[in-house]
Amino acid sequence: MNTIIFAFLFILMIVDLRSDTVTRPTAGMLEAMMGAEVGDDVFREDVSVNKLELLAAEMFGMEAALYCPTGTMSNQVAIRVHTQPGDEVICDRSAHVYQYEGGGIASNSGAQVKLIEGDRGRLTAEAIAFSINPDDVHKANTSLVCLENTSNRGGGSCYDLIEIQNIRKICDEHSLSLHLDGARLFNALVARNESPQLYGSLFHSISVCLNKGLGCPIGSVLMGEDAFIKKARRIRKVFGGGMRQAGYMAVLGIYALQNQVERLHEDHRHAQQIAAALSKKEFTGAILPVETNIIIFSIIPPYSAEEIAQKLRSKNILQFAISPTQIRMVLHLDITPAKVDYIIETINAL
Repeated sequence: MNTIIFAFLFILMIVDLRSDTVTRPTAGMLEAMMGAEVGDDVFREDVSVNKLELLAAEMFGMEAALYCPTGTMSNQVAIRVHTQPGDEVICDRSAHVYQYEGGGIASNSGAQVKLIEGDRGRLTAEAIAFSINPDDVHKANTSLVCLENTSNRGGGSCYDLIEIQNIRKICDEHSLSLHLDGARLFNALVARNESPQLYGSLFHSISVCLNKGLGCPIGSVLMGEDAFIKKARRIRKVFGGGMRQAGYMAVLGIYALQNQVERLHEDHRHAQQIAAALSKKEFTGAILPVETNIIIFSIIPPYSAEEIAQKLRSKNILQFAISPTQIRMVLHLDITPAKVDYIIETINAL
């Protein structure tokens, strides 16, 4: 690309790879917002919220859905419904529900966590079976397994459906609930060419975030059986998540589900292109397999992650040094092909 164009990008643009939560609403989203039909959602009278919940539930073949402001809230509501105080929740050591939700499992549900060291954030049925507590008054009651697909700290890694089926079998054998933190589930569905309905048949509850890969300003949808969602609606109210004219945001979720799922292929392709450029640099160590829209790569001494991160920031490319030795980049709909070219050109020049 012409050097003048790169200079123009540098002067006028911030290339934000910190997360896929930083996107701005598209023109189509803004148009949908202006025409939203709204009401009071606490009274179940917001037409747009009702449409979004029905759309999501039907998409995954589940009975009902609940619109929440955030993915953290939808996960925490689900955990509260599935557990009793003193119960134990099984999840991966890097799981969002454990690492990034403010201790909510303990604070909101009075439950404790049993952590498993998985493979890039993914658990196996064998490891879960080994971690279930016996029926012993000295032990916490294991009641819930939480999976995350894709795994954020696993570099956007995707579960194998056969393994999820095996995990569900273990859960059924031990009368455990199975919840999916599907914050980036659509990335996994697109990458693996998988069916939402099949996921709906494997989990007791699923949370999908509309704010990440799908580009909405806010919003998450929690899905499950009618009885589960009825309880979840009460817990959402307790957590302060009862909203009024939320339809102005809900229509953006409808628009995203109908128009912005298949384009995730583009984010995945961009991530692979950038990872290929990084792989050629002397400062780059291991790069986690790039399956979706997240790149996590290691920095080799004498360089440090923060040193390389700062060099990129000096060129208006924002990202995170997530440890002393690792940097994370996340692709999303605001990262155009021209910006990808700029990122690669900048990496090549480091």
